[in-house]
Amino acid sequence: MTRCGSRGPAGPGHGGESETYAMGYAGSYIWSLRQRVGSRKLLVPGAQVLLLDGEGRGLFQQRVDTGVWELPAGSCEEDGDFADAAVRELLEETGLRVAREDLEAFASLSDPGLHTVTYPNGDVTHCFALCFVARRWSGTLAPGADEVRQARFLPLDAPPEPLHPPTAVVLSLFERFLTEGRFQAR
Repeated sequence: MTRCGSRGPAGPGHGGESETYAMGYAGSYIWSLRQRVGSRKLLVPGAQVLLLDGEGRGLFQQRVDTGVWELPAGSCEEDGDFADAAVRELLEETGLRVAREDLEAFASLSDPGLHTVTYPNGDVTHCFALCFVARRWSGTLAPGADEVRQARFLPLDAPPEPLHPPTAVVLSLFERFLTEGRFQAR
């Protein structure tokens, strides 16, 4: 799994392994860029997934490296698109599968004042995320232990703390999407 442009939560060589997506950090597109630019700020496209259960609760996960809670998310890979990133990252981080046709884009988040991330290892990224909601999925929740401490479904109006600030904004964008019925951008 490649977070939004980081060399990984604890250094190189992390990633989810599956029969469909075996891309770890080493060898990824972001890894190849980091070999050239070090920790310099990267502009990174990626996806976030708001996965809803039958009760309308969202799936939140707690990061191993920082302890903050967030939505499953990660960066795009070469020759992939936003939906590919969403499907791959959800599987790698949670063990859950979603079909591309079950992803609905509801917002984009690219505000540099909010979505510029400095990782514990010093890597800096300005993330450009396409935010998806999915209400249909399969599998058994099995957080990827290398990056996710725990994961659980919780009411959207009572997210866990500490909440990653971009996640709070994504939740407000989703609420506005539901109210206004149109794509949101920030």
